[in-house]
Amino acid sequence: MPRPVHFEIHAGDPERAVAFYTSVFGWKFERWGEAPYWVISTGEGDGIDGGLLPRQGAAPEASAPVHGFVNTIAVPDLDASLDAVTDAGGTLALPKNPVPGVGWLAYCKDTEGNVFGLLQPDENAPAT
Repeated sequence: MPRPVHFEIHAGDPERAVAFYTSVFGWKFERWGEAPYWVISTGEGDGIDGGLLPRQGAAPEASAPVHGFVNTIAVPDLDASLDAVTDAGGTLALPKNPVPGVGWLAYCKDTEGNVFGLLQPDENAPAT
């Protein structure tokens, strides 16, 4: 079955986006040659790595629906991660909600207006 193997973040200000994701998740960024492209290492073990590049065109309007894939990142403490997002200049897009039998999920926007999910695994998350 096909699985995601890479993701890309499109940024109006790549350096600002690098600072955001480094601050929130501790991801490592490495410039790829002279091209305006950064390779992202998200850590060891399960998961995928990605890239960051300058946005090609205007950013989505704040009220626009999602314009691409929403990547969801597993975190050990959702509340602490949401605090880290806002401390780094991001915003909450959809509040923390239970996903029964899976965990707690929230959607955020980074400093570039990109939507991403945060999931704290918890098989005891209740049904609403």
